[in-house]
Order: sequence, then C-alpha cells, then structure tokens
Amino acid sequence: MESAIRTPDTSSVIVGVDGSEPARRAALWAAAEAARRGRPLHLVHGADTEGRALYLSAETIEKVRTEGREVLEDTAKAVAAEFPGLQMTTEFSRAGAVTSLHRAAALYGTIVVGNRGLGGFNSLMLGSVGIGTVAGAKTPVIVVRGLDDGEERGTVLAAVRDADDIVCARYAAREAELRKASLRLLHVWNMLQSVGSVVTRLDSIDGIAGEHADALKAVTDTICDEFPELEVHADAEKSVSVAGVLVEASRQADLLVMGGRRAPGSLGFGPNLGKATHSVLHHAHCPVLLIPRADPAR
Repeated sequence: MESAIRTPDTSSVIVGVDGSEPARRAALWAAAEAARRGRPLHLVHGADTEGRALYLSAETIEKVRTEGREVLEDTAKAVAAEFPGLQMTTEFSRAGAVTSLHRAAALYGTIVVGNRGLGGFNSLMLGSVGIGTVAGAKTPVIVVRGLDDGEERGTVLAAVRDADDIVCARYAAREAELRKASLRLLHVWNMLQSVGSVVTRLDSIDGIAGEHADALKAVTDTICDEFPELEVHADAEKSVSVAGVLVEASRQADLLVMGGRRAPGSLGFGPNLGKATHSVLHHAHCPVLLIPRADPAR
C-alpha cells in the first residue's frame, strides 16, 4: 500500500462540492493546492440519484440533477476567477458523494473535502461525507478546516508515531517544499499507553523514552538526508492526549499531515474513526492531510 502513495507533485487533486460554503472554501483551497503541484483539479458532485431513484419521482430526480450541475458550474466559475490558468474538469455523478470521490481518485489522486457539508451542524463537526471519505479511502485525503483568519504560518506539521511513518514524513516534506515552508516533525508519547511497561519495568523508564527518541531521530535523519535544502525541526512531547498536542500544534501550521494504520489496501481508521484522528479532524486549526498506512501486524 505504501508504494502506491505518490508524491504531491505527481498526484491530481479531486474535490467534492455540494453547494455549501465549506465545500466552496475547500474547492478554492484545492485549486491552490493543484496550482502548487502543477496538477489538474477535478470537481466532483455526487448527486446520489441512483440510490434514491426507487422512492423519488422522476421530476424530483431531474431537479436534483439540475441543481447538481448548477453547483458544479458555479463552483467552476469561482475557481476559474481565482486561478485562470488552472487546468480543471468537472464530473456530475449519479452515485453518492463518497463513492464518487473514491472512484474519481482511483489509485493515485488526492481527495479534498470540506469539514462539513449541507447537513453539518457547526464548525466543529465533520460531516458524514467527510467521515465516509476518510474511512474508506485508499489514497491521501485532505479535510479543509481552520481557514478563518487566512494567515499563512509557513510551516507544515507532520505527526510521527514511529519509524514506519517515513512515508508520511516524506509526503509532508514535499508539501513543505512546494509551499516554500519549513517542516516540523512532531512525536507525541502517550504515557498512558506505556503504563503496563512502566509498571513491569520500573527501572526501564529511560529506555522507553529512548525508544521514542530513537524513532523520531530515525525519521528526522532520513528526511534531512533526502531533503537537504529543507528547514526541518523535530520535537517530542509527552502527554496523555496525542490529539490535544496535535490540535494545539496545528495553530502554528498551514497543513497537518498524519498517517493511519489498517490492513493493507485501506486507510487506517475503519468505518469509525480512531479517537485521536476523530478529535484532530473535528478541532484542528488547519487543514488535515491523512496518508493511508498499511499495517501487516493487524
């Protein structure tokens, strides 16, 4: 699975639009991302008329389709006004939004969604389309949020769990290069997860801490070797809440890049998002990019 993750500059950008304001902001953010990458932007609207054809009238179905095409046209015009030279295509799909986005991304595209859609309740909630897209994606997914002040921090933040997060760190490093930003690698040691080890090895606390430091150093050394011109900072923190540390760190970042674990072939969060990922997606102060990560041990 990891070998299928292309670098940002070789991956097209697919964004879901539904007429909501968060989706419009996500489309404009995705357009800027596509422009940085030098890649095309693909706007997708999933009308879900296939799933509703049995209980909706033909007139209603046609109205839904007309409104969906208008959403695509209006969004495309807004993007073209901001990015006149950007290569852009649109797709009206009769399937649902999640299925349509996964199909459009295929093996190598990057999916972009707003933090909530037409059915969202407030700015802290991640809508059902976002949750479904993240849960089943096999390619990188970006959830756009935290754009209220519009200020750029000049930093890409990457969460490093262990040495296997090198794919995530490489992706973040390339994003930082494209943005002409610095990269911050952040490892958070959840002390509660080490309680059993500490109890049975009271004289090995330094050893456990050393293992976490070694994991961060291994990733940092590799990134510094592969991206010699990139400004890289590495930090390790101890906390009882990994999500809390990442959310706070996201205040000073333009993009937070995280990896996920699951059986090979799927994104690592399952139908129900993991607790830390769920919290980060709901509360981060910048867009969050999730990288699929295969975990053969699971």
